[in-house]
Amino acid sequence: MTSAYKRCMAISLAILVSSSAAVAEENKKVIDDPAYTHTQRLVEVEPGRRLNLYCLGHGSPTVIFDSGVTGETVGWTLVQPVIAAHTRACSYDRAGTGFSDPGTRTGTSANIVDDLHRMLVAATIAPPYILVGHSYGGMNVRLYKDHFPSEVVGMVLVDPAHEDWVRRVWALNALQPSYEQLVSDSFEPMWRDERECVRAATVGFVEGSELYKKCIPDPDPRLSDAINAAYLKTRLSPGYQQAQLTEDENLHFASSDQLRAARIWYGDMPLIVLAADDRPKLRTHETQAHHDAINRLWYVLFDELAALSSRGINRVVPNTGHDIPMTQPNAVSNAILEVLQEAQKK
Repeated sequence: MTSAYKRCMAISLAILVSSSAAVAEENKKVIDDPAYTHTQRLVEVEPGRRLNLYCLGHGSPTVIFDSGVTGETVGWTLVQPVIAAHTRACSYDRAGTGFSDPGTRTGTSANIVDDLHRMLVAATIAPPYILVGHSYGGMNVRLYKDHFPSEVVGMVLVDPAHEDWVRRVWALNALQPSYEQLVSDSFEPMWRDERECVRAATVGFVEGSELYKKCIPDPDPRLSDAINAAYLKTRLSPGYQQAQLTEDENLHFASSDQLRAARIWYGDMPLIVLAADDRPKLRTHETQAHHDAINRLWYVLFDELAALSSRGINRVVPNTGHDIPMTQPNAVSNAILEVLQEAQKK
């Protein structure tokens, strides 16, 4: 990592800390941008199937945002306009989510990457790209770099999912059941519920029913009534419920296998990993020592991701949980702008 790059990061971190109170106050405002109540641009990725793409600004490299499981473009609303003041910035809804058409295949990272590449080609958004991925999106953008290395000149991973998380957490406790039993106990009940949601969406939800309450999230108080109403319509659809199921089914399994198989080194590509400082609390079945070990593992894994580049860094973002783009958007914006500055120098 160059000394200039270190100085840039240190300056940005100081800005983040000094402005945290202002960010917290800003985040209390209700998001009411009407752009999130309808499709922005539908781009055909195969005959009869389109993805919703939302771009702002002009310039190169283009910054591409990818969300967590079934996340919509609105998840980047506090970050994307900031970046668009400096270069073109594009968010999109994956298959079945937001205003995109339902998927026709499973929600693995490989299929998501293929969709994203097709969309960018069809929309004539040429590389180079800086990829920004939150949670599951962090795995997807890494796989995009693995598959199309020359197209990606920078990356920001925002509290990203990791392909080895489940197995390495399991290995921390010798008293845990077999790995297969862990999957059966921890994941199968969630998938079973999500399959119920798909069936309910197919025949039509009954508002107020137990299935409705289980399958449909409450309105987000950070969003306007109009935005919540628009997203409610999409979440009632079989396409959305199927996307939720298939992305959850694949995240720690098929997608993780794809990441392990494709992993490459990123050379000196600018890379910042943002880690939330507020990890999950102690659960009833955990000892404090086991819980602390799990929390330490997050940062070990994030250090490993940062080590994919000689210029990678793992930065802990204070006063935030997993949803950093909404709770500490300046941290995300600052990191992207640092990477953008370095990428434009090359």
